[in-house]
Amino acid sequence: MYFCAMYSKELLKGTLGVIILKLLEENGKMYGYEICQKVKDISDGKILIKDGSLYPTLHKLLKDGILTTEEVKIGKRVRKYYTLTPKGQGEKKIVVKELEDFMETLNKIIFTDNKTSPAL
Repeated sequence: MYFCAMYSKELLKGTLGVIILKLLEENGKMYGYEICQKVKDISDGKILIKDGSLYPTLHKLLKDGILTTEEVKIGKRVRKYYTLTPKGQGEKKIVVKELEDFMETLNKIIFTDNKTSPAL
């Protein structure tokens, strides 16, 4: 339901918003399918985002004023592009920093041999 990938959905849950914000910062504007394909390519197919998780996240970011949309007519179809708002630019910095700090903390807990540390 959330992501389909080599990683468990429990590991990936909570990171889709950060992924979207980071990609939009790097690429300016993107449409939904493009976001899914970019994540698949960058992750070497390890993270596959499904529509059922992407669009609710995009709608939440729109509702929160973090993203804005632009509709572009391509032939008979209308493609909706997502772009970061100024608020989204600031939010992206905050959530990326938070994720970085969280990963460093996990690294200390899980990948460091704490047996030599004195007991608390």
